[in-house]
Amino acid sequence: MDINKEVNPRFEDFLFDWNQKFQFLMGGYGSSKSYHVALKIILKLLSEKRKALVIREVYDTHKDSTFSLFTEIIEDLGLLDESSRKKVAKGKIRPKESPYELRFSNGSKIIFKGMDKPAKLKSINNVSLIWLEECSEVKYEGFKELIGRLRHPKLKLHMILSTNPIGEDNWTYLHFFKDDENDRFVLDDNELYQKGTVVVGDTYYHHSTADDNLFLPDSYIEQLDELAEYDPDLHRVARLGRYGVNGKRVLPQFQVKSHEEVMRAIDEIDKPLFKNGLDFGFVESYNALVRMAIDHENKYLYIFEQYYKRGMTDPELVEDLDPYKKIMIKADSAEPKTIAYFRQRRFRIMGAKKGPGSRLQNTKKVKRFKKIICSDACPDVIRELKNLTFAKDKKGKIIEDEFNIDPHTFSAIWYGLDDYEVASIKGHNARRKTG
Repeated sequence: MDINKEVNPRFEDFLFDWNQKFQFLMGGYGSSKSYHVALKIILKLLSEKRKALVIREVYDTHKDSTFSLFTEIIEDLGLLDESSRKKVAKGKIRPKESPYELRFSNGSKIIFKGMDKPAKLKSINNVSLIWLEECSEVKYEGFKELIGRLRHPKLKLHMILSTNPIGEDNWTYLHFFKDDENDRFVLDDNELYQKGTVVVGDTYYHHSTADDNLFLPDSYIEQLDELAEYDPDLHRVARLGRYGVNGKRVLPQFQVKSHEEVMRAIDEIDKPLFKNGLDFGFVESYNALVRMAIDHENKYLYIFEQYYKRGMTDPELVEDLDPYKKIMIKADSAEPKTIAYFRQRRFRIMGAKKGPGSRLQNTKKVKRFKKIICSDACPDVIRELKNLTFAKDKKGKIIEDEFNIDPHTFSAIWYGLDDYEVASIKGHNARRKTG
């Protein structure tokens, strides 16, 4: 069957490239990535008898997005079967609603499902092609579940994922690019932005922006450009199609330097104040010990050492932290039995003061430092605090004592600074060099 269709040059190679199992498309608004994914699937199913599954997080959103898009393309190609016959007319495609479905005359079929109705997925078999649209909205567990649904005795398997990038804490970034917490690196996203198309192993990466869509009116691109003036986060996502910090950063003054540089700076402080904080965890949450030095005159906070581990019993934690037995540690006072156990083992440890509103006050305290300089020897502190953002309520208003993640190292810093005020030197018990 000959099909003539004008497409954006940026997607020409993508339309017929089926070499990899996974194809990950990301980019800005209006880049036409969804359109070309739908067209690619139609062309594939016209040439081969396959069953394809199209997934969104919420099933009802298919009506005005993916199902509507497929139908539009089919009509434009002149392939719409509007007959009332039982069989689909030769070379045609017939849309069906309730449930949404597309049937091809060669026996191919596209079915539409939502992750909000997982039971509907269990009865699906022989799916050789899956499109996960707006994949950043789907949970990571859902993505892994779908990989298990992708199976066929003969045909080569493919999964296409498309999305507008959001925060670097989203599973799509952690899985397809890098996950510092689990020391996993696949691809530097900056390389993708530069090259546009990259292949790593069995994954094909594709990046696009509105500039790649030759059918967009100039006025649309101008609207995207204007976002830079009043919403830089949305401009990064919508116009540039790039990952980054999604939201207002809690600690914009946070920076990372080499361990040697940090220790030299601490040595040059006149009467540095050394503070140590410990946040307790167990199965899901982490035990986090953070060691800090304060340059009170300049209002600089240096972070030079960390301990970060979970799944520890109290005896195991005591053994691990034995090298810190002689330093004064302020810990989470919500665990008095654990603190008592540490004191029995001759640790210099005290519970930090906690009360109503303490989370907000502690956050404001840390934000008062002019600079927060972290050693590169503290990877978990960097991972949690570098891109830490405030949570938002349903109206989009910032919640000043809630964050996008549960930052255990931030809690440890709160406890360590328990008796310190950035604006006052009273009550410091300052010590030189170590303590």
